[in-house]
Amino acid sequence: MAIDLSKIPEFYRGYFDPETTESVVELLVKSREDFTYLLNTFSNKKAEFRYAEGKWSVKDLIQHIIDGERIFTYRAVRFARNDRTDLSGFEQDDYVANAHADKRDIQDLMAEFTATRNSTILFFESLNEADYQRTGTANGYGFSVEVIGYMISGHLIHHLKVIREKYL
Repeated sequence: MAIDLSKIPEFYRGYFDPETTESVVELLVKSREDFTYLLNTFSNKKAEFRYAEGKWSVKDLIQHIIDGERIFTYRAVRFARNDRTDLSGFEQDDYVANAHADKRDIQDLMAEFTATRNSTILFFESLNEADYQRTGTANGYGFSVEVIGYMISGHLIHHLKVIREKYL
């Protein structure tokens, strides 16, 4: 990965592994497999666990990952198509509070995640090098399409670590 982390907003830097040699698509596939493998060990009851008052459940985390991926991919689509419109941010806590994830079956959430990730992979596979290098602005920060692709996987990998550390 040839991404200059100094150009990435501080709060996103933890989503990037500068040592990776995997392409955006390879990392999207690998992180999908890792996430699916781990989450297949969760029952509905286990996925509703919150490790502290006010913290998200695993179901909330899955829905958050789905919502975030949709938004990040939407941004990548806009930038890849050379849309120069500045895009707004989103408040993740508001999204989780209004998603009602704990009322859903974990298998339904995982099916939605898989469908979303498969769509993301197909999109990134369709891009050429010029598309990957196009840029745009979201939430006041500039990003390339390539950076967003790595960010999508990094976001998932970050939450995999949180699940392993706090929920197992």
